[in-house]
Amino acid sequence: MKRESTGVLFAITGMFIYGLEPVVIKSNPSNPISFAAFSALVASLILWGGLFWRGAWREVSNNRGDLRWAFLMGFFGTALAYLAYSFGARMSTAINAALITRSEVLFSFILSWLFLGEKITRRLIAYSLAIIVGLAIVILQGRSLELHLGDILLLLVPLFWQLGHVIAKRLPYSPPTIAALRNTFGFLLLFPLAVATGLEVSAFVIAEGLVIALGQLVWYRSIKLINLSKATAIITPAPAVAIGLGVLLGESFTVYHFLGFLLITLGTLGAVKVESELRTGARHQ
Repeated sequence: MKRESTGVLFAITGMFIYGLEPVVIKSNPSNPISFAAFSALVASLILWGGLFWRGAWREVSNNRGDLRWAFLMGFFGTALAYLAYSFGARMSTAINAALITRSEVLFSFILSWLFLGEKITRRLIAYSLAIIVGLAIVILQGRSLELHLGDILLLLVPLFWQLGHVIAKRLPYSPPTIAALRNTFGFLLLFPLAVATGLEVSAFVIAEGLVIALGQLVWYRSIKLINLSKATAIITPAPAVAIGLGVLLGESFTVYHFLGFLLITLGTLGAVKVESELRTGARHQ
């Protein structure tokens, strides 16, 4: 029970940290690919600094055979995900980007069931759908959803994220090391593309690097303790955090906000109560 509650606490903390990320990204004035590359660099430097300080970097040299999987984690979870997000958002709309990427929880159900042996209960599915519907109400505000070609790319983003998470859950490294490796490989993969599209550095890479480092630290800790599918359901309302901050800072509060936040709250509280289980016959990670 302590393991479960601790994992839930980390996932909830991650939800609030990632809720700040859209504000930082929206404020960035530089080339988005360059921004992603240098943000990953800042995050990796912060994380490696902590690892060297504690002497925990040695676990990488002791498990060199798993570095190829860590590379794939950075390839899918950072490089491909960000490229798809960047170009997809340009071809679509901010509303579509916010909503479509929240389908991550559905990809999580499928991949967690297939590769991690997690038990996906009807209760968790119902609570997750309540969260997604609540987000749709808050973000759309009564407007219709218009589909664009970029939406196909946006739909790939949560798939890439979850492929990276599935790999991360199987890695033998500690959460700080996993996060450091993901951002290191992510930077190395994105940097050549940043050079090709124009290198730009803004002060916002520091803020984004901090969000990435702290967010991934608590995220990878949470999925080591509880099911990936449950943790994903808990962090799904992250965009609502940014919207809620806007309301608290004086933006108008509508009936759509009320209904949406109500569904999001009920869905999240319900997901928290669902116990992490594996399918019969599946092995613990």
